[in-house]
Amino acid sequence: MFSAVGSIFKIKELRDRLLFTVALLVVYRIGGHIPAPGIDSQALSQFFATGGGGGLFGLYDLFVGGAFVKMSIFALGIMPYISSSIIMQLLTAVVPYFQRLQKEGEEGRKKIVQYSRYGTVLLAAAQSFGTAQYLAAQTAGGLPIVPSSGLGFTLMIMLTFTAGTIFIMWLGEQITDKGIGNGISLIIFIGIVARFFPGTIQELEELFAGRRNLFSELLLVLIMVGMIAAVVAVTRAQRRIPVQYAKRVVGRKIYGGQSTHIPLSVNTAGIIPIIFAQSIMFAPTTLASFVPIEGVVDAVNAIFNPGGFTYSLIYGLLIVFFAYFYTAIVFNPVDLADNMRKGGGFIPGIRPGKKTSEYIDRVLTRITLPGAIFFALIAIIPEILIRRFGITFYFGGTSVLIVVGVALDTLQQIESHLLMRHYEGFMKKGRIRGRSLVG
Repeated sequence: MFSAVGSIFKIKELRDRLLFTVALLVVYRIGGHIPAPGIDSQALSQFFATGGGGGLFGLYDLFVGGAFVKMSIFALGIMPYISSSIIMQLLTAVVPYFQRLQKEGEEGRKKIVQYSRYGTVLLAAAQSFGTAQYLAAQTAGGLPIVPSSGLGFTLMIMLTFTAGTIFIMWLGEQITDKGIGNGISLIIFIGIVARFFPGTIQELEELFAGRRNLFSELLLVLIMVGMIAAVVAVTRAQRRIPVQYAKRVVGRKIYGGQSTHIPLSVNTAGIIPIIFAQSIMFAPTTLASFVPIEGVVDAVNAIFNPGGFTYSLIYGLLIVFFAYFYTAIVFNPVDLADNMRKGGGFIPGIRPGKKTSEYIDRVLTRITLPGAIFFALIAIIPEILIRRFGITFYFGGTSVLIVVGVALDTLQQIESHLLMRHYEGFMKKGRIRGRSLVG
């Protein structure tokens, strides 16, 4: 393991990519501490310290690495881009125009990405408008959070937050192209990880001050270790379908005749259903911000409070739905069956062609369900335990799922670079199988 880490810095290309990624992530973290103009920082801190904004704002703050509570220039984070990507995925599945673009190859993909960027600007502007209106109406200790509210403040916040989101989107794309790992995934990853260390310090302070029980803290550690182990196991779990290739004689050479397998992952969609579901759960609060009726935002926050029954039920169903939805987008059994037939491959006991595609689709449907339910439970149950037993928020299941998934995917890319240059990977036996967060 340590020799593999040392080998990373022996490869110039890999070393440059890694340092480039770290540098851009540092820029992102610095931007998360630059306050937005026109907001009283002391009143804002007091507002959130006294429970202002509800649990959903705290959940949103988790994904942006604490930038939302600080109301920094990166307060919206990368979530508008994630939401825009969801919308484009849905349109690609149902609108013929976007279906044609998807089939045009690289040029069509670039067009879809461009539309996603336009959608990001619109969503960021809408969310920043709602945030500005909400902040302008709040007070803390009798002091207004926004000393000089009005049209000028609203436009300034919209411009600041929207520009911040666009800049973060650009950082993510640069990391993906010139760095290591998926840029958007790593931005969310670093925002969550940045809260682990302060959370650990806070838990230790609570323990030494006598406000926490040693047994409960040890139980929390065991739960976290168990969750991480379970997530890694399920993320790497596969259902292998055997494939046999018939022998073919071409000239004097014999091709085929070997046996292989199709590795179907228990969770083909990876962490994407979690992110998609979280983005959808942010929508009610954002829409409620546009309704100029007193108490509407508080009522919506009460209904969609993390750990509550309504929130947990909708959240879990959305995770299962997006697991099937995204799997259907990224995995096409018909194309796989056709390619196998053209190459002379077949599944023992299954006729090539349509029967093969139906068999693969049936197996994939069956193994996706337990994987989706597992990830839904991992995401929901810790949130309920957090609310019931008062465990620190950022140790929730959603954060563990994202951190583990992104870490596996990034390590997989690093290992691929090492193996291409004949270095040992991180594991002596087997290979790391990770998942991308945002395609």
